[in-house]
Amino acid sequence: MDPLSKMGENEWVMNVNEELENMGDSSTEMEQWKKRSIYRVPSSVTDLNKRAYKPQSVSFGPYHYGDPNLKSMEENKQRALLHFLKRYKKPFECYVEAVMGIVEDLKHAYGSLDHKWHQDTLGFVKMMILDGCFMLEILRASTTEDGDMGNAEDVDDYASNDPVFSKHGKLYIMPYLKRDMLMLENQLPMLLLYTLVAVTKHENDPHQHDEELVNKMVQKFCSPYTRVAKKGRCLHPLDIYRKSLLWENPHHKKKTLTKSYHRLVIEEGDEIVRSATELYEAGIRFRKSRTRSLKGISFEGGVLKLPPVMVDDATESLYLNLIAFERLHVGAGNEVTSYIFFMDNIIDNARDVSLLHSQGIIQNAIGSDKAVAKLFNSLSKDITLDPDSELDVVHKQVHSYCRKPWNEWRANLIHTYFRSPWAILSVLAAILLFALTIVQTVYTVFPPQ
Repeated sequence: MDPLSKMGENEWVMNVNEELENMGDSSTEMEQWKKRSIYRVPSSVTDLNKRAYKPQSVSFGPYHYGDPNLKSMEENKQRALLHFLKRYKKPFECYVEAVMGIVEDLKHAYGSLDHKWHQDTLGFVKMMILDGCFMLEILRASTTEDGDMGNAEDVDDYASNDPVFSKHGKLYIMPYLKRDMLMLENQLPMLLLYTLVAVTKHENDPHQHDEELVNKMVQKFCSPYTRVAKKGRCLHPLDIYRKSLLWENPHHKKKTLTKSYHRLVIEEGDEIVRSATELYEAGIRFRKSRTRSLKGISFEGGVLKLPPVMVDDATESLYLNLIAFERLHVGAGNEVTSYIFFMDNIIDNARDVSLLHSQGIIQNAIGSDKAVAKLFNSLSKDITLDPDSELDVVHKQVHSYCRKPWNEWRANLIHTYFRSPWAILSVLAAILLFALTIVQTVYTVFPPQ
């Protein structure tokens, strides 16, 4: 064997043995994995739709830092930092010290951090503070009406023609910033935002976090039409957005299926649910849920209830990044993925979209029903449904209902003869005429004495 190869082999063996000696138990590994929450999306996923995962206007965090296409926004970050410092009147050193105190936790939040950031801690802190303050300024300018993060009179302290923070910027720039803010590769840890806000309020104790205040600002900006509820400590803005989509009013939660019924349904097979049009023809009616939560899908008494959903130009990117987060973050859950899987099953073409739109379930803001159908069909590529999810039970309930011949016969009767008042009158008239014919026949055969 080549002496150089032998030396390399010995060095490798020594390194592996050293790592083995320093290796902790499973609990140590678990704590290490728990720190990660922001990931690079694998190329096998991004290749299907690269634009959906790549920021177009601004970079937050290390993954897209220095992208030439995003550099134009960097000068706005510096200006936002100065406004931030001027408004809250706390020494800049306080923010630097506070972020330095959590810098290792911030680094560990990223799943695959370039080696240069481990070597350049000061550069990493600088990036975190600039990006964090810029994000907080975006949130404050877009959502704060009562001065939650400062004096009310200082809320509009930017120039009236500021390219980002003026009324013009809020109308034309903020929607694109929001889209980029909700991309998995473009996240900032909420710990960073909690800490920066804590310095503005508790300079002597930056660990005294006002978590719900920051959570509320993120939710109002990213999901303004969902009810604000306490969420506790969150991972990043995309995590908050996801939780807002899944929040259910405790008073409106659907009943939990019993285990025995769950087993009964599962035994009937794993067939895919038919399209909305086919379900309608099988006698299933569609209704809008009382909740906007994506978990608000239920089936009972031949009625399938679905939450209303707005479909616009940002929908595709949002759902793809939520699906990627659930796929990459262990313990995140699979509710969004299950919802998309279910919607793809019941939406095959424009007729299905039209049917759901007529019931107020789909609100179409992108144009044709065909485009909406194509969107849902594309979202479900390369995803897997958890067999233990609640929606899997709904799948099987619907399939079980469709398998009963009586339900389909009744549906055909209704669709054929009771589509309109005139059809109903015709049927009633035919029944009356038939009854009179029978009576006449009886009187003919058996004349009264």
